[in-house]
Amino acid sequence: MQLRYSFRVYPSAGQRTALARAFGCARVVFNDALRVREEARRSGLPFVTSAELSTHLMAVKKTPERAWLGEVSAVILQQSLRDLDTAYRNFFDGLKGKRPRMGAPRFTSKRDNRQSIRFTANAAWRITPGGKLRLPKIGDLKVKWSRTLPSAPSTVTVVKGSAGRYVASFVVETDASEVLPQTTPEVGIDLGLGHFAVLSDGTKVDSPRFLRRAEKRLKKAQRALSRRIAHKGEKAPIQASERWHVERTHAWQNAFHRLARCYERRATVANAFFDLADTIITVRSLIRQAWTTHRWDHRPKRRP
Repeated sequence: MQLRYSFRVYPSAGQRTALARAFGCARVVFNDALRVREEARRSGLPFVTSAELSTHLMAVKKTPERAWLGEVSAVILQQSLRDLDTAYRNFFDGLKGKRPRMGAPRFTSKRDNRQSIRFTANAAWRITPGGKLRLPKIGDLKVKWSRTLPSAPSTVTVVKGSAGRYVASFVVETDASEVLPQTTPEVGIDLGLGHFAVLSDGTKVDSPRFLRRAEKRLKKAQRALSRRIAHKGEKAPIQASERWHVERTHAWQNAFHRLARCYERRATVANAFFDLADTIITVRSLIRQAWTTHRWDHRPKRRP
């Protein structure tokens, strides 16, 4: 049984630059491989296999135009090709009815909300005795450990969210009996307003009232962004300098960044409550259904 454990990481300025370079290289490899397959499809040629894409990648890395791909770990680039294979497999399985329909693989952009790179055991990454995450050609990342891993992880994925937060996600192999021990007692659940849930054994789960503060911050950030969008098309003064335009652009970007952080913080609070409730109530679907019914997790649509 595979489980995923995620922890916040705090890279330094130099490590953030190295991570940005790794994100960019992985994105270029993914887009190049997708372009090769799309050109082959439009030309009526056979489907380009993974082995052919890997050979093409090795040849491209030796060219002057793509020589900078050698500045990052080769495992990252190979995993980008694996991600493309997974996207195509899911797309074809959806057409065959084996799973819900999904769109065809699309080109990724540096402006996407989520960027990630994955290291397997072949990358020789490890957790140092001091508790840091050592990644090849990146360095030792400081990790905020909130729990201990049940076993040695097989892979680690470094993710950068829309709010600029970095997360390290570990995949570990564990036995199901270690995660969910056998229990015989049964318990009744009563959902209410004063408390989120009251169990028949007297245990009370408090309502997530702390979410209201997150909602207030979210509304404030949304209003600030709306004002920036309203003034974005405003005609510049006649004597407006280049600095005036730069300041207006930065103000709009900062407002959007604050809104993204509010959304991410709000999701973090909700997920933390779900994890806390799971330790008491083993029926996770019931918790999520009640959460949606009370519309506590209603997220307004993003403005265009």
